[in-house]
Amino acid sequence: MNVGIIGVSGYTGFELIKLLLNHPKFKINYLAASAESRVEEIFPSLNSIFEFDVKVADAKEAAKKCELVFLALPHQEAMKYAKELLSLGVKVVDFSADYRLSQALYEKNYCEHLDPKNLENAVYGLVELNRDKIRSANLIANPGCYPTASILAIAAFLPHIDRDFGVIIDAKSGVSGAGKKASTTTHFVSVNENANAYNPIKHRHSDEIKEQISLLASTQIPTLFVPHLLPITRGMLVSVYAKLNSQIEPLEILRKFYKNEKFIRIINKPANIKDVAGTHFCDITAYVSEDKIFINSAIDNLLRGASSQALANANLMSGFEESLALPTLTVMP
Repeated sequence: MNVGIIGVSGYTGFELIKLLLNHPKFKINYLAASAESRVEEIFPSLNSIFEFDVKVADAKEAAKKCELVFLALPHQEAMKYAKELLSLGVKVVDFSADYRLSQALYEKNYCEHLDPKNLENAVYGLVELNRDKIRSANLIANPGCYPTASILAIAAFLPHIDRDFGVIIDAKSGVSGAGKKASTTTHFVSVNENANAYNPIKHRHSDEIKEQISLLASTQIPTLFVPHLLPITRGMLVSVYAKLNSQIEPLEILRKFYKNEKFIRIINKPANIKDVAGTHFCDITAYVSEDKIFINSAIDNLLRGASSQALANANLMSGFEESLALPTLTVMP
């Protein structure tokens, strides 16, 4: 099955290429970015492994060559291509925020939405929670990295938490989550031997998390979200705090909720970024003290938080085994 990537030049584009090169069913047949190039020039590590033209993005050309296209583009740009690709009968997995939120919340956090018609039909691509909808979808909103780790941590406990108190989320990410372009807060001198919160409470992912867990709970869940930047390249660690409405055995609840989920690992120790870096796994644990609960999860922000999650969605959309080409071995040390 021929697939393409528009917006291939970033970290998530490179991760997706690596996954697709090991996929038994998907064939890369179109790559595009903002300027013409060769993929081995953008990523020299691909020399003699995968050499391919990178075109200036054109939805009509992509549609001629692909049955499914991944959009690894910034918000607002992605919906322009998605709208045209969908009209040409091409399935789309969108990495951006353009189809993740209701129109009102999207426009509150980003900009005017240019494709409200397709927004109504987009499926939020968190596989463990929306698998059946994903199978029949033409447009997938690939979840953000922070929302992925946070929602997977919280979902099993929604019936058991005090919904007036809600959840407090302390999340920490490696610098690759900010993308390839350096800024005053992400270059080496700022990040090295440092750690800091950024956009506390007001971060755009706060509304994405709140909307999704509120939909799962069928009621509004107050959500306080604070992200932090760590001096590491990749990986994400999330700590969630909440009040309970009853006594529970947290690991039993997690094991029951995620029974038979191959890529959710319920662990009996605090989550560790190194255990999931380079993989599609999400590790989750939880601890209870009286009427309080601490839930801890870890993912690879570039894979489970972006590229491998997109591939899992594409596998399901295409009728393939969900786990095809999803990475399972971490990089150590």
